[in-house]
Amino acid sequence: MAAVAPADANLGSIDALKRVKATETDWELKLRAARGAAEEAVQKLRADSDAAVKAAQAAADQQRAQAVQAMRAEADREAAEILADGERAAAQAARGEGKRAADKKDAILAAVLAGFLKD
Repeated sequence: MAAVAPADANLGSIDALKRVKATETDWELKLRAARGAAEEAVQKLRADSDAAVKAAQAAADQQRAQAVQAMRAEADREAAEILADGERAAAQAARGEGKRAADKKDAILAAVLAGFLKD
């Protein structure tokens, strides 16, 4: 075997070190690019999720407002119905035409006492 001269061995080692350094630099650039892309993707996902949350909140607010409005209309309708029933019952009571016997007491007393009254 031939012995390698020390100068040639140093040149081979320097070339190997240069290749290692070039590979390291190349990988550092790739890593930096990948980190940047990942950071951009995360920022985009955050923005998209924020927009989705805001849209969902707006939709929920709108549904809540519609539900409240519908319930108010239903409550107003029921209140008007109850009021009308009360007014109708009051008018019947004033005429002596209520649903209960107590509402018809004058008519019942007149019918019962009719036989006891003198002509």
